[in-house]
Amino acid sequence: MKKITFIGAGSMGFTRNLVSDILTFDAFKDVTISLMDIHEGRLGYSRRAVEKIIKARNCPDARVEVTADRAKALEGADGVVCTILSGGVRVWRHDVEIPKAYGVDINVGDTRGPAGIFRFLRTAPVMLDICGDIAKYCPKAVFLNYTNPMAMLCRIMQGEYPALSVTGLCHSVQGTAQMLAGWLGENIRDVTYTCAAINHQAFYTEYKVRGEDAYPRLREVIDKPEIYNEEIVRNEIFKAFGYYVTESSGHNSEYCAWFRKRPDLIEKYCTHGTGWNPGLHAYILGEYLRGEDTWQTEFEDWIQNGEVNKLWNGEYAAYIFNGIFGNGDPFRFNGNVRNFGIVDNLPHGACVEVPCLADPAGFTPFRVGAMPRQCAALCSLSSELEELAVEGALTGDPVKVYQAVMMDPLTSAVLSLAEIREMVRAMFEKNGDYLGHFAKL
Repeated sequence: MKKITFIGAGSMGFTRNLVSDILTFDAFKDVTISLMDIHEGRLGYSRRAVEKIIKARNCPDARVEVTADRAKALEGADGVVCTILSGGVRVWRHDVEIPKAYGVDINVGDTRGPAGIFRFLRTAPVMLDICGDIAKYCPKAVFLNYTNPMAMLCRIMQGEYPALSVTGLCHSVQGTAQMLAGWLGENIRDVTYTCAAINHQAFYTEYKVRGEDAYPRLREVIDKPEIYNEEIVRNEIFKAFGYYVTESSGHNSEYCAWFRKRPDLIEKYCTHGTGWNPGLHAYILGEYLRGEDTWQTEFEDWIQNGEVNKLWNGEYAAYIFNGIFGNGDPFRFNGNVRNFGIVDNLPHGACVEVPCLADPAGFTPFRVGAMPRQCAALCSLSSELEELAVEGALTGDPVKVYQAVMMDPLTSAVLSLAEIREMVRAMFEKNGDYLGHFAKL
């Protein structure tokens, strides 16, 4: 019998999708699903959801356990999934609202830039504590992180706990590949690709349909208004860089200097897109805040009326677990690992998102070589500022944090160095309950 533990199991959307996928594998028909969360109410709903999935999947030998005790949840686990939010939405909102007061308009704010960096600083100590518990209670477990900011969190965990089997997963790689296939009128089963760089800024260095380069066709179809308008920012990046980038236009508008530094640019590029996230200010924060008032009703409604998806839910976790400690079927995926000889022209030792293989030997990243120079130039800056933020988190040095924020392309396009310092001070002050161990900037 295998045991898979969910830390932050109150994130019910992730939990139910991943559990549903796990129970499709023969190797996990008698799995123990251990749910851990500090929110008693959400944990109770997640338990009911998992019980419903177990019944729908006809897995009578599977069982679910719930606890607020992280050590108990992790003891003897073969696999661990993490989907936490340190401090909650009421704290995270200031990461977005303070920069806006200084003129830095943020769409999501969970990856890098001022909002992503401060979210990282609050979350890193918790993630390192989780790694410490894994090292103590289940040192051979496979640890899959879904918590953002993905790259910085994976980098600090992998650096501080190199003996653990840790990687991070983001659905944007497979999600974008599927989107592009749809634009081309192709079945994703006929698509092969190589995608690499860093989380949320990975580029498809190859994208082929039935073995043929599909980029010439893609350059034609994005000129169709209905397709161009679906992902305005990303399509502009594609036109300029020659390679398609992962993650939504809203996310990518934050990582560059070209789309959000003036109101007229926001209006042109980030307001009228038809995709799920074109780039409106604080879009995800608004969704989270609405969810604070509606989550209980939504959870109850799904438990009473929701259907268990009979197909794969689009996440890789179950396939990775199956490859490593299930049936042993090798599975290729894009994971977040440290760059030791994988991508030649991105910073050594930084976190990169690259093709990996999961099999009984564990995770094996594939060597990518050199990225196209223009892609590497953009991603190197983001990667270096992430390294500065990690140094700041490990040393408690606020100057490193300030330097990370000042290197952010959007922030530097809007603010002076003095204004950035003032903004960072305000963000430290607002996070005093979490970041009191930092010296004053």
